[in-house]
Amino acid sequence: MPPRERPPEAGIVVDISDRQRLVRVGHAWLERLVRKVLESEGLRQAEIGLSLVGDRGISRVHAEWLGLPGPTDVITFDLGDGDLLRGDIVVSAETARRMSREFAVPGWTPRLETAYYVVHGLLHLCGYDDLSPADRRAMRRREQTVLRRLGLPPAPRGRLRREVS
Repeated sequence: MPPRERPPEAGIVVDISDRQRLVRVGHAWLERLVRKVLESEGLRQAEIGLSLVGDRGISRVHAEWLGLPGPTDVITFDLGDGDLLRGDIVVSAETARRMSREFAVPGWTPRLETAYYVVHGLLHLCGYDDLSPADRRAMRRREQTVLRRLGLPPAPRGRLRREVS
């Protein structure tokens, strides 16, 4: 993705690209979500690019940048330069739709699953990881805390035999 120019003292800059038609997620709602998550992590300045795509789109990114075939839920690119949190997050809305149905939790919608992926990606940019079991547990606890602070229901993680990241 092309680098964005940052005006001085820009605060939190959010650039959203919606290249899918499966899940209706308002840009203003997503931008507020990003800002609130980053503020909950104590950040006042950041540049975030957020791309919503389908499974084909995220499969291309997955293969090109990580060398892995097939779709995934969210991919995060840390583009920070040390002084500023800067990153791109690619979310598969198609996977969000599929997983929200698979969880079959009343009230858990594709829009909420998409929001969960955004939270997950932002926490990666903030330094959380999920490679080891202990790190994954810590990240899940933080995700649930952030969702609760945002007034969103808890993500239904651990309800499937295989857990998505």
